[in-house]
Amino acid sequence: MQLLDLTIRQIHEGLKSKKFTSQEITKAYIEQIKKNDGIIGAYLSLTEDLALEQAKKADIEIEKNNEFPLLTGVPFAVKDAILVEGKIATAGSKILENYVSPYDATVIEKLKREGAVILGKTNLDEFAMGASTENSAFKITKNPHDTSRVAGGSSGGSAASVASNEAVFSLGSDTGGSIRLPASFCGVVGLNPTYGAVSRYGLIALASSLDQIGPFAKNVEDCKIVFKVISGKDKKDATNQNYNFEDSNLKLNGLKIGIPKEYFQEGIDKNVEKVVKDAIKKAEDAGAKITEISLPNSQYAIACYYIIVPSEASANLARYDGIKYGFSEKSAKDLLEVYLKSRGKGLGREPQRRIMLGTYALSSGYYDAYYKKAQEVRELIKKDFVNAFLKVDLIFSPVAPFTAFKVGEKANDPLSMYLVDMYTSAVKLAGLPALSLPAGKADGLPVGLQIIGNYFEESKILSVAEELENLL
Repeated sequence: MQLLDLTIRQIHEGLKSKKFTSQEITKAYIEQIKKNDGIIGAYLSLTEDLALEQAKKADIEIEKNNEFPLLTGVPFAVKDAILVEGKIATAGSKILENYVSPYDATVIEKLKREGAVILGKTNLDEFAMGASTENSAFKITKNPHDTSRVAGGSSGGSAASVASNEAVFSLGSDTGGSIRLPASFCGVVGLNPTYGAVSRYGLIALASSLDQIGPFAKNVEDCKIVFKVISGKDKKDATNQNYNFEDSNLKLNGLKIGIPKEYFQEGIDKNVEKVVKDAIKKAEDAGAKITEISLPNSQYAIACYYIIVPSEASANLARYDGIKYGFSEKSAKDLLEVYLKSRGKGLGREPQRRIMLGTYALSSGYYDAYYKKAQEVRELIKKDFVNAFLKVDLIFSPVAPFTAFKVGEKANDPLSMYLVDMYTSAVKLAGLPALSLPAGKADGLPVGLQIIGNYFEESKILSVAEELENLL
């Protein structure tokens, strides 16, 4: 039996029937990380002592009680922008290189209560700003399918950890595509929940009106198991909704699926388009009714997104001033110099670029022309989706216009990098849930199908994704 290939349910059944212990499976994952991660670079830190302690505790619980939660004793990885008490939380930045979290994020609290085992913290683009995990201050995460290529971003380490069997599942966060894009590039399942479905308490903020924590997993069922645990009301997050996830029995037969015509125009790689269209054809063969729809304002999503995100980031990152958190420049002769030198040395090029863009967009005389206008366009994008869901049950589209690109290929062209989010950012601006499902390969590299649902309809997305997963 290959312990590293097992899904959450298979691990649960194995622990229940005493075929292996949580300590055995945790040690197998730790060995895999030590053996492989020098090449992949998924992890920033390995929490080995904590993992073995939690696995031992899980084994005691399992010994005492034959009925235990599905996630008890299951090892997982955490994006290093999500806080774990007593552990370093860098957000991929030098400015937080030595910051130790004083508390657990709500999602971590929930998973700890279930008895899940934390293997370590995974790499990301600095402050989740990027689509390739090349913007990390510490290392580049490589794609497990081809190490000359990127894993996607910003949650590249979390996706790569699952794809390379260095974790059973992992947590990431999605602001413009940061779960779905690396899931597509690495060939795993990744769910971006509805804004407000999962508590953001304990997530280091990039853009507060868009950030959302979600799971990566080996299959759809695992994704559903994790989402069920981490979703729901949290009084510590004012934007969080009282949401109870319930399984759906929705099937493809008779389902109305919308295909946005704007998502299959100029810019998409022909081989990627073929994989996505083949998956749509499979859904049609299973009885789904395929309808072309229009999302006319999605053409403005990238421009809109790259006004709102830098604006919110410039406000959120103002707290990293060399006084309250993380790195502080000691050689400064006055307070202003502390600010300037600490931020100049501690923040990388991409955060600096976005802070400058955001500060400009929010500044006097430009606020109405940029930030206010972007928020008005955001409402139009949202209305497009609201109108579409009056006619269809779900929307299918590509996740990205191409497969994982070469490391360094887009590093010096920020605009080209921003266009990677062309199919994912509109969904975030509208606050909708969407999942990346492995649909096949183009030129030997994974391609994800994006399944978009209406607000708080994750159950529909997951149910249909599970059926389609079997067909694919």
